[in-house]
Amino acid sequence: MTPPRNSDESNGKSGRRDELLEIAAGLFADRGVRATTVRDIADAAGILSGSLYHHFDSKESMVDEILHQFLDELFGKYREIVAAGLDSRATLEALVVTSYEAIDASHSAVAIYQDEVKHLVGNERFAYLAERNTEFRDLWVGVLEAGVADGTFRSDIDVELVFRFMRDTVWVAVRWYRPGGSLSAHAVAAQYLAIVLDGLSDPATTSDAIAESTSRTIAAQRN
Repeated sequence: MTPPRNSDESNGKSGRRDELLEIAAGLFADRGVRATTVRDIADAAGILSGSLYHHFDSKESMVDEILHQFLDELFGKYREIVAAGLDSRATLEALVVTSYEAIDASHSAVAIYQDEVKHLVGNERFAYLAERNTEFRDLWVGVLEAGVADGTFRSDIDVELVFRFMRDTVWVAVRWYRPGGSLSAHAVAAQYLAIVLDGLSDPATTSDAIAESTSRTIAAQRN
């Protein structure tokens, strides 16, 4: 008869796995997956390389678990936002804020995803990454198209171009954003949204400039 598993022992093993994954994620993000060895991870964790295999069968297993945890949480939040029935602008704002929150909370995982996805998608084990990319595009493009259709966003925008711009400019922040720095994720998201949705020009200045330009045009036509 198998003795019952001690819950404290189980929790301890789970906590150790999480700790090892955090250490590995930091190394993968800093050095790259291919340049990081099992020995590097074991050394950073203060254990023998063989001991690491008590928790994970390979380096790829660690990468897989890191990315699965990150993407499952992110897309769970994305789906909740879209299902909430907010208007198009509020939905897009929530998607952007959630993305910056993910960069803050899962900085290493985001860096790994950004750097390694092209190398990983060819591996059958990581086939889900292509599926996630498709879902991401469909979700964001759907919000943009809905906004154009209901008049929230300009009808002359190229939705595909805007999607690519927002995708790339949001997630590239992982290169320079540092959790715990002078700017919070919410502050960065607010600035980003102000620029993308409202533009760089001061509304008052823009109005004055338009009025002045209109006056000059009318005067020129009269002459």
